[in-house]
Amino acid sequence: MVSEPSRAVSDPGRRVQGLRVALVHDWLITLGGSDRVLLALHEVFPDAPVYTFLADPARLPAPFACLPVRTSWLQRLPGATSRHRWLVPLMPLAARTFDLRGVQVVLSSSHACAKGVLVPPRAVHICYCHTPMRYAWELRGTYLQAMPPVIRPLAAAALGWLRRWDHATSARVHHFIANSRHVAARIRAHYGREATVIYPPVDTAFFTPGERRTGEEYFLTVGRLVPYKRIDLAVEAFTRARRPLVVVGDGPEAPRLRALAGPTVRFVGEVSDDVLRDYYRGCRAVVFPGVEDFGLVPVEAQACGRPVIAYAEGGALESVVEGETGLFFRLPTPEALFGAVQAFERRRFDPGVIRRHAERFSVPRFQAEIASFVGQVWWSTSRA
Repeated sequence: MVSEPSRAVSDPGRRVQGLRVALVHDWLITLGGSDRVLLALHEVFPDAPVYTFLADPARLPAPFACLPVRTSWLQRLPGATSRHRWLVPLMPLAARTFDLRGVQVVLSSSHACAKGVLVPPRAVHICYCHTPMRYAWELRGTYLQAMPPVIRPLAAAALGWLRRWDHATSARVHHFIANSRHVAARIRAHYGREATVIYPPVDTAFFTPGERRTGEEYFLTVGRLVPYKRIDLAVEAFTRARRPLVVVGDGPEAPRLRALAGPTVRFVGEVSDDVLRDYYRGCRAVVFPGVEDFGLVPVEAQACGRPVIAYAEGGALESVVEGETGLFFRLPTPEALFGAVQAFERRRFDPGVIRRHAERFSVPRFQAEIASFVGQVWWSTSRA
């Protein structure tokens, strides 16, 4: 859910009033967790311009139309916004062209190349890192395997260059913020840098417990249908067990997943936030089978009072409390997942406890922590 500015940041926002801040973001094309973070950041710094490589405001919710967006020269390339991932190798070049003169603090929101911008002398660069670039590190093989064989050698060379660039430009960042301890560990491993953890915001004012709209019994999984989300584990597990599963989301994996699915698995595609909230409220539990840097879905589900069955790796270990707000399975197999489902069915979970846990990840909490961090960094830098 993308909400209108909450004004909940007025008190912490006073700590950074008057600072000349620029926000740098990878792209604004399809709505994802990093884009929701950007919107929350701009509420803290409402006068900050937003620099991004590419933008297509028509594909995003209305609040994004209010952002003062400044795109790179990549925007002028024909068909750029529909092929933005193919343009990632050009983004390091475009990152050098943003004019940030006069800025005191550059706050980059980066999962690809945004952290590679050149900042003015005496300016402080703080990077809110959603993840070190996946293409260059953990998922390099996955992305190469999905490409036509004829271009894989060229793509491998490009990804190798991106990896070296990604590591080199990490040294230009003055302070890293990670969206989870999981990502902080990867920043340490890939960049040799320490990071402060500030969890991303979840709209707990919108995702709330409520009445079930139907008497249907079902489990729920939510996410883009791409390989690393491992939706296939849930589809296979619930098909074999002949248990009802609703799949929310769309993507290139959809045809393969539909072919795997039996009659108890129902695909509903992409849905509005209002409909998604209804699905959360009505499910027995949300199944979260992939490894995410943080993962908003488990927290949105818990904000609605619903427990989560998650794979025990990545950000889910930080957002789900085993035995209180959900359960984990520890092998990435359909058998292990369904074993956790069976264990879940023998237990009871308190929706009130689950909801209170989710409130730790609210938008006001995120904005207060960001304002405090930026204010402290600037104060210590300006006095040095």
